Amino acid sequence: MGFSKKVSNTVKDVADDTQEQIQTLRAQVESLLNDRVTPALADAAGRAESAVHNARDVTSARVETVSAQVRDQPIIAIIIASVVGYLIGRIAR
Repeated sequence: MGFSKKVSNTVKDVADDTQEQIQTLRAQVESLLNDRVTPALADAAGRAESAVHNARDVTSARVETVSAQVRDQPIIAIIIASVVGYLIGRIAR
């Protein structure tokens, strides 16, 4: 019985060491996530938000420019819209 008790204790020691190593690895992974991944995601989100704001500003400026041109030259705007509508209608058939 002494041999089986030694084997049992050795298995228990190995299991305890394995659990400790798993806990250490979990802590390291969590630390890496907090130190590197989370800030990188926050930075990417900030850049994406900035790009959206820039795109919105450019779009608004373009809409204002086109609106001003339509107000300044309504006849030309109507002709252009008619031609575009006609072409789309021809292509859609």
